Amino acid sequence: MNVNKKVFLPAVLAVLCLASVPVSAGVEDALANICNIVKANDKGELRKKMKVVQSDYQLRLGDYYDGISCDGNSLIRTAILNEATDTGTLLVKKLPKSKLGTPEKDGILLTAWIESNGLTGSPIAGVVKERM
Repeated sequence: MNVNKKVFLPAVLAVLCLASVPVSAGVEDALANICNIVKANDKGELRKKMKVVQSDYQLRLGDYYDGISCDGNSLIRTAILNEATDTGTLLVKKLPKSKLGTPEKDGILLTAWIESNGLTGSPIAGVVKERM
């Protein structure tokens, strides 16, 4: 087979460039309503969304957790504030322990935030404490 390299190589590069653009937009679209799902305490829908993101984009919760903000709060903080025990518990269990022990965007550890806001009685706070 005789392939003209002058035509083939630019065509391949163009396809690769175009293929990489929608991936980030696609992930953003896939995660667009995750805050509402967490607030609504819809564990089944959250699990489904996480599974789609993992299968379609090879991303686990720890890969995109820091990039999501729900009214200025992380997903777990949002779950605690909305008493969304099912989704909050799932998030805590799916998030790597190393992420749970890392300060969030505001520089405050999740455990310190829970204590400073008087939320230690939350069932999600108990799950966080168990995992730490």
